[in-house]
Amino acid sequence: MDAKQVHVAADDAEKGPESSSTAARGGPISNIVDWDDLNDPDYPMNWSKSRKFKNISVICYCTFLTPLGSTMFAPAIQDVMRTYQSNDPLLASFVVSVWILGYFFGPLFLGPLSELYGRLPVYLVCNVLFTVFNICTAVSPSLAALVVFRFFSGTFGGCPITIGAGSFGDMIHPRSRGKIIAIWSLGPMIGPIVGPIAGGYLGASVGWRWICWTLAIASGAGAFASFIFQEETYPPTLIERKCKKLKKLTGNQALRTDVHMDRKPSHVFGRAIIRPLRLLFLSPIVSILSLYMGVVYGFMYLLFTTFPLVFQVQYGFGTGTIGLTYLGLGIGSLLGLGVAGYMSDRIYHKKAVDGRMEPEWRIVPLIPSAFLIPAGLFWYGWTTYYKTHWILPELGTVLIGIGINVLMMCISTYFIDAHPRFEASATAAATAVRSLIGALVPLFGRSMYEAMGLGWGNSLLGFITVVMAPLPFLFFKYGQRIRTNTRFQPSL
Repeated sequence: MDAKQVHVAADDAEKGPESSSTAARGGPISNIVDWDDLNDPDYPMNWSKSRKFKNISVICYCTFLTPLGSTMFAPAIQDVMRTYQSNDPLLASFVVSVWILGYFFGPLFLGPLSELYGRLPVYLVCNVLFTVFNICTAVSPSLAALVVFRFFSGTFGGCPITIGAGSFGDMIHPRSRGKIIAIWSLGPMIGPIVGPIAGGYLGASVGWRWICWTLAIASGAGAFASFIFQEETYPPTLIERKCKKLKKLTGNQALRTDVHMDRKPSHVFGRAIIRPLRLLFLSPIVSILSLYMGVVYGFMYLLFTTFPLVFQVQYGFGTGTIGLTYLGLGIGSLLGLGVAGYMSDRIYHKKAVDGRMEPEWRIVPLIPSAFLIPAGLFWYGWTTYYKTHWILPELGTVLIGIGINVLMMCISTYFIDAHPRFEASATAAATAVRSLIGALVPLFGRSMYEAMGLGWGNSLLGFITVVMAPLPFLFFKYGQRIRTNTRFQPSL
């Protein structure tokens, strides 16, 4: 296989290894170090299933913990405010949402750092700091300190959400990527739903500080597992390690890689840091779909604030059992997982056989599912307005859960396939936008519901998502044209 054939095969394999043999490369670049061939066992996509499973399991576990912590605190917030002798309702909402605000700042540097220094160092440092700041929240001496500690918990805890997609892009072949991303996407969906259930019972039985201690113990276990089981998966970092090893073994100091070749470290670092912002502002695919994800994610957190109002006040649920009302979204998320994971990989296999597979095929399952979100919002809003049996608004949240999970999974997979090598930066940009909207929307949502009521308030959200629902179809039809247009290709 000559160098050109290897390169073509590598493109087909999504960041597959290129030939590095001197005979193939020849001439003045014979000192370039690369993968041995397409079947190089050190290349992450060629790892054994058990080796991949260890890495994936730790990432999925840590991805679940961070969203869990974002809402686990919510049921006990009144106890927190009493502890610090405050009755400011806006401040009470901010204590909960500041965790999500940390998601906004973290991705802007965590994603690029993982593409500069590798995934593993970022995971290890962030998992340890996540545990440390969870402990700090448990022993917070003041409300101001609690806000600061929760902000940093969200910042560093958001690491697996930010670079998890990049890790899966490193290890998982596109033909199997759909179901893995679907499972990983459950973390940001199920975590916020399980959080209030666990937090409600913990807060009522042992107090709000033990909510923080429980999360600290769980995050400590995740940090320990990351040191034991996780490995570096980023191919450019692994190639640079291979180059250093060969220099030591052969004594040939002229060996080098074509990663960041002939570029100053400061220049590389600067470009890596601004890469998510360049993608966010210069790539219509990233900017528009990130905004779409952010709006829907913000609406989900806004719905969380209405559940106590609806089910505790209107339907008379107790403080402990009110957390169970979040299960509708959870059931919907599980259904969305099955639908999106199955359809995504099935479509890929079919189109790969025809030789026509493009990243845009990843969003096909979202085209019909996008309309489930407004349908669920209308359903939930008007059944609560007319005070029907409590099961009916719960069924509305099931539809919302299906739609949101399919949306997050499809767009995340699309970003990986559309931005090979820089998928972590693309995901970081989306996570930052999603988190900023998710943190701010609930702060103003209660005023909207007080002014418009549950019926028209949720209908307003439904109308917004109806307007955005055609976006998946538009990107499916015109996405390739946008991706290949030089006007929309930021220099990365």
